[in-house]
Amino acid sequence: MVAFNVRPDIDAAAEKLSSSFGAKREIQKLPEVLWEGETVEILATGVYGKGNGLLAMTNQRLVFYFHGVMSQKVEDFPYSRISSVQWAGGMLMGTLTVFASGNKAEIKQVPKDQGKALADALRQRISQGAAPAVAPAAPAAPVAPAAPAPAQDIASRLATLDQLRVQGLVSDEEYTQRRTQILDSL
Repeated sequence: MVAFNVRPDIDAAAEKLSSSFGAKREIQKLPEVLWEGETVEILATGVYGKGNGLLAMTNQRLVFYFHGVMSQKVEDFPYSRISSVQWAGGMLMGTLTVFASGNKAEIKQVPKDQGKALADALRQRISQGAAPAVAPAAPAAPVAPAAPAPAQDIASRLATLDQLRVQGLVSDEEYTQRRTQILDSL
């Protein structure tokens, strides 16, 4: 396995990957999308939407991160919003389905060993409630030093959705549906 020398928690999780194919750039850039004080527990690779990227289970949330040459995508699922997790494994690969706040996210082509371990850990985390083992630190958002208030979270999700639409990564129909779901979560 390739040594990444990014950060001790990320390096430890990356060492457990059976393959980092399609996620090397994401592993290197992962600290840019993590909140201050957030630590990585498990990593897995997979395909979500149009990109092959990286799933990171942290002490605060589940993050899907795709960092392409022309675009990047970050979608996160705070544990308090995840209602259930499904794992469907084939011979080598499987699909992890995360149900959160009325949304259904399917991450496909997840290596079987990584996906099963991630699904089991997620189920355990959500069954214990959303409280992480360590009190959450403030996110590394340049605007506010404290954790984002729900209204700020909604605003950032809407801004991200608008960006995805402008970049052509989300159709008008998907945009309308996801925008409605975000607003309904208020």
